[in-house]
Amino acid sequence: MFDLDKWQEIFFTIRKNKLRTFLTAFSVAWGIFMLMILLGFGAGMQHGVENDFKEDAVNSIWVHPSQTSLPYKGMKPGRNITLKTEDYEVLPDKVSGIEHAAARFYCYGEFTIRYKDKYSSYNVLGITPEMMYVENQNPAKGRYINKLDMEERRKVAVIGQKVATGLFAENEDPIGKWINVRGIQYLVVGIYADKGGEGEIERIFIPLTTAQLAYNAKNQLHTIMYTVGDATVKESKDIVDNTREFLATKYQFDPQDTRALFIWNNVENFQRFVNLFLGIKLFLWVIGVFTIIAGIVGVSNIMLIIIRDRTREIGVRKAIGATPGSIVGLFLQESILITVTAGYIGLVSGIGVIEGIKWAMINFNIDAPYFKDPDIDLMTAVLATMLLVVAGALAGYFPAKKAAKVNPIVALREE
Repeated sequence: MFDLDKWQEIFFTIRKNKLRTFLTAFSVAWGIFMLMILLGFGAGMQHGVENDFKEDAVNSIWVHPSQTSLPYKGMKPGRNITLKTEDYEVLPDKVSGIEHAAARFYCYGEFTIRYKDKYSSYNVLGITPEMMYVENQNPAKGRYINKLDMEERRKVAVIGQKVATGLFAENEDPIGKWINVRGIQYLVVGIYADKGGEGEIERIFIPLTTAQLAYNAKNQLHTIMYTVGDATVKESKDIVDNTREFLATKYQFDPQDTRALFIWNNVENFQRFVNLFLGIKLFLWVIGVFTIIAGIVGVSNIMLIIIRDRTREIGVRKAIGATPGSIVGLFLQESILITVTAGYIGLVSGIGVIEGIKWAMINFNIDAPYFKDPDIDLMTAVLATMLLVVAGALAGYFPAKKAAKVNPIVALREE
């Protein structure tokens, strides 16, 4: 039941010892404030890394040819491995677990792209239609490269959003316009968007077969990439091993030669980052909790001092019939009140600072590397609140228990 007299007494004690109460409350508020700041910055770092992975599908695997480093069947190391178009075509049949297989060819060299009186330099790549799934790209307007473009070796192009704004007037629709790519006219059929950032939308895609024909690459590929659906890390590693074995057999190199093919496993690397940030989050929680504990120890010490100052009062209470439970409750309520109030102020302040940083990054277009959208989730705030209540109860319980054991006769003799 709510005891008005008890709460009036608690507030009287707090007003009487303003400085002591403030210093006690500040230590608790600072602890929870720092916990929120640390967790907010940890979330920002995690979102930044996750956003970097969004450049490509997180379930993708990338195969790049390189140079052998081990001798094999009498052949010396140092041989260059060159991937062919048929490798991309047959790989899904030879290696189980592949969902979407794609390939690309870099058109190396200085490519000046012209449209009317405007011109600029952009990267030009020959790609297959499945690249859309591997690169997490979506047509913002028009369409993407399709199979008919590949079969007929059409001179069509899909341009990034940055290319569109660089070559065309603000109100001009690029779709259906012809651009000059090193002397060859390409019809713009689409504009693509990419989650990977501005660097990813400054490129021009043409059909792989067109690029191979136009730039005398025959059937050469620079990269084969594919998605693996919902494969686990272990399953993705098996797919990588099977890919290496298949290509090692075809191109005659040691399957243990990891330098012959550079294979980037996004499934494994993404999971590695997930585990890393779980560890970082746990570490930040530990630091924050220990900071809070330091504040709680201060509250407990202050409560001991309060009890010592009020020893005679406790003796009088017990002499006139106050139960140990009522005395414990008095000091316990005071401790919880100070701790929870101060903690709530620290909690709100910490969340406010994080939200302020997030607002500034959005409104002032601040692009920090590997740091994006710092925030505090609801569950974290709930856990922190529960921690405050428990900590406040513990901070007051032990001093209150000691107060309840005071002998009334000894307490009345206290000077």
